[in-house]
Amino acid sequence: MEYVEPNLVKLSGSDFYLEEDRQDIRGFDVYDVDGDKIGTVEDFYIDREAHVTRFLDVKAGGFLGIGKKHFLIPVEEVTRNVSEEDRVTVKHDRDEVLVSPDFEPATAPDLAF
Repeated sequence: MEYVEPNLVKLSGSDFYLEEDRQDIRGFDVYDVDGDKIGTVEDFYIDREAHVTRFLDVKAGGFLGIGKKHFLIPVEEVTRNVSEEDRVTVKHDRDEVLVSPDFEPATAPDLAF
């Protein structure tokens, strides 16, 4: 059986790059529409074929790695106000995001996820 590379790849583990430094929001805090903190942008998932960012890998919770969850948030659901440094906002409330499926970041998801 032939190995097929996943279509979504993590930016940090690929040869893809962002066109401008200002696009790199890894490490930014993620807030919901009500101003409640959800987590932190851990990485991006890039569509290998289209060469565009599809998802943010958002890490939430956890202490010393225990209880930590990762969520994929479509980039269309995130906004950034340039006057608010080091933060982005998800177009949903915190509870809605926290009940979304978590995933294992060591395994590349597919676009259907």
